[in-house]
Amino acid sequence: MKIILTHEVAGLGAPGDVVEVKDGYARNYLLPRKLATPWTKGGQKQVDAITKARATRAVQSLEHAKSLKGNLEASVVTLAARAGESGRLFGAVTTAEIADAVKASGAGEIDRRTVQVAQPIRNVGSHEVSVKLHPEVQATVKLAVVAAK
Repeated sequence: MKIILTHEVAGLGAPGDVVEVKDGYARNYLLPRKLATPWTKGGQKQVDAITKARATRAVQSLEHAKSLKGNLEASVVTLAARAGESGRLFGAVTTAEIADAVKASGAGEIDRRTVQVAQPIRNVGSHEVSVKLHPEVQATVKLAVVAAK
């Protein structure tokens, strides 16, 4: 099925890209979450509008992403989570919690969908998390997970 991406999808493309995916993936995942729309001849106008808007924002967002990267890498973000006696968390730290902790620390505001965690964070301690701020800019955030009182 040919679709037009309306949001960035990891491993697939950026907004405005026309991609070919399997029918089930489009019908059951991308379309219900409004990450894409079906491709039509009229939809090509939408593609042109999205790519034009993305091109005008690209220069501004690159400069903003580089300044935000400096802020994120210079600070250590502290996140309080419920943990047991041994330091093991009750559950795992989510990307939304990380984004909220970054915002609360004053390092900047990031979207939870840009946070990439290699391994689930399930222990108290220091961890490193990557944040994709721009297609060309990726920052590493130092995250200190502490037990909530």
